[in-house]
Amino acid sequence: MPPISRAIVEQLIHSNRTVVFSKTWCPFCNKVKAALDAKFIPYHKVELDKHPEGEAYQKLLIEISGQKTVPNVFINGAHIGGCDDTLKLDQSGELLQLVNPTANVEHNFDYDLVVIGGGSGGLAASKEAASLGKKVAVLDFVKPSPAGSTWGLGGTCVNVGCIPKKLMHQAGLLGEALQDANKYGWQVGDRPKHDWGQMVQAIQDYIGGLNWGYKVELRDKSVKYINAYGYIQDKNTIKTTNKRGKEEIITADKILVATGERPRYPSIPGVEHCISSDDLFSLPNAPGKTLVIGASYVALECAGFLTSLGYDTTVMVRSIFLRGFDQQCANIIGNHLEKGAGAKIIRPSVPEKVEKLDSGKLRVTMKHQESGELTTDEFDTVLLAIGREPCTSEIGLDNVNVELAKNGKVIVNDKEETNVEGVYAIGDILLNRLELTPVAIQAGRYLARRLFGGANELMDYVNVPTTVFTPLEYSACGYSEEAALEKFGEHSIEVYHRKFWPLEWTIAGHDPQLCYMKCITRRDQPDGEEPVIGTQPGFDIFKIISNSQDKKKSNPKLKGMHYVGPNAGEVMQGFASAMKSGMTKKILDNTVGIHPVNAEWMTDMSVTKRSGVELQQSGC
Repeated sequence: MPPISRAIVEQLIHSNRTVVFSKTWCPFCNKVKAALDAKFIPYHKVELDKHPEGEAYQKLLIEISGQKTVPNVFINGAHIGGCDDTLKLDQSGELLQLVNPTANVEHNFDYDLVVIGGGSGGLAASKEAASLGKKVAVLDFVKPSPAGSTWGLGGTCVNVGCIPKKLMHQAGLLGEALQDANKYGWQVGDRPKHDWGQMVQAIQDYIGGLNWGYKVELRDKSVKYINAYGYIQDKNTIKTTNKRGKEEIITADKILVATGERPRYPSIPGVEHCISSDDLFSLPNAPGKTLVIGASYVALECAGFLTSLGYDTTVMVRSIFLRGFDQQCANIIGNHLEKGAGAKIIRPSVPEKVEKLDSGKLRVTMKHQESGELTTDEFDTVLLAIGREPCTSEIGLDNVNVELAKNGKVIVNDKEETNVEGVYAIGDILLNRLELTPVAIQAGRYLARRLFGGANELMDYVNVPTTVFTPLEYSACGYSEEAALEKFGEHSIEVYHRKFWPLEWTIAGHDPQLCYMKCITRRDQPDGEEPVIGTQPGFDIFKIISNSQDKKKSNPKLKGMHYVGPNAGEVMQGFASAMKSGMTKKILDNTVGIHPVNAEWMTDMSVTKRSGVELQQSGC
């Protein structure tokens, strides 16, 4: 290492936006670093008491800045000073202005930020912006579903998505566990009874508590909650209309659109007699014999817990299970839904019409696509789960010419900026982004920190895990096998896989050949080649950056991990963190598993698909 010179120190100062020269034991240094952290200002720090040439650094800093003490702070190449100087700038707002000139722009609008949409992403962005001292309002208005369902603050996930779905899934798992309990010596009996109404009431009571909690949290964060429909008139003006029809005009320096999606309805006669997932979770009466139309994760999850709760459930599948997910895993959980859980699968088939009979039953005419034959059956409930559409029409985006894709999704850059200055968008309405609640939350926080704090960190869409909560759960992170084959080619990837038999399934007598896991890696991967726009299953869009001309082969990082079995989400979360940190197959193999748990088999995958070796389950 060359000796420290003035040129090296000056290069360090000018190549980083914020630099702090400090000492680990110094309380004044810690105050400055805490102030920078509070404003999300990234900084390069040099701890002089730990650096082998710390004394040389300090002598050169005296020459450069004329300051003998620490902390010694530089922003954009300019010398700021020590602790008192930095904190004084922070208190006046000038510190953040130096780092992010757009953070404190003067304006005469009512709000610094108005968020249209009270879902997870919008709430996260609004609270983060308010914590940075901004005046923020959230507009939230739920249009009733065609069946008349409505709900409170919190968006799809809280009210009609992840939360009630997972709770009903848990109810189904408990029913299955009661059956297993007999094998473990519990005298439960063969026919436990389930009360739909009691379950729904308990879930809705819990959700009601969450709705109230969000309102309280917004109030505590000084975010204005406006229960009204937002319509953009221009890039700084929004018309609000409440449920009584009262209109009000508010203005904002910046607008964030986070309106989410709603279920898609097919154009068939009698569609008004159907319900969607917007209605199912608050359905006051048991659904009875149910037809679920669709093969998305929403369709399979709803069909799964309905079947587990004892309802006669049929799934109408147009083509494949879980389009965009790893198809081997998708077929395992789809087939188990039929052969293990007991749902009926009609495939491939599409609905032609729905008729309501005098008895109250719904007669569904369906077309079997391979034969063209039309058949009918009667159901108590018909649930539509054929996809979701972005809520981007009728909110005024056309008034400011925000660019939309043909499917209505908003086109943004990597900073969640639309083509219109001052108008931003996050969440499920974005084109080619992940439709996952935690993604919207993190994107919202990062956006607020960039706009109103000193941060420059972008949302990272690489290796985001997701789970399908069917009776047999499935979790994935990274590439599906199909996406990896398409991107890298058959001879450039290696797929390791295995079956396993969960220990808790052995006494219960469940299928020993059912549970499955795989990991996907590159066989020959040049150094420096990494995807920078990643996907969940369902989004096969990757951008590869490689500036390296060095073709030396590296120990390849994992490109995808898939797990089909109990507690899938809990298993995948930790492996997703490892993948985000650059885990390789060698690191995975060298990791000691926890015994006896299902996740330990992830550390012992030696059979490749290329080998053609037939898999047999492994277990204790």
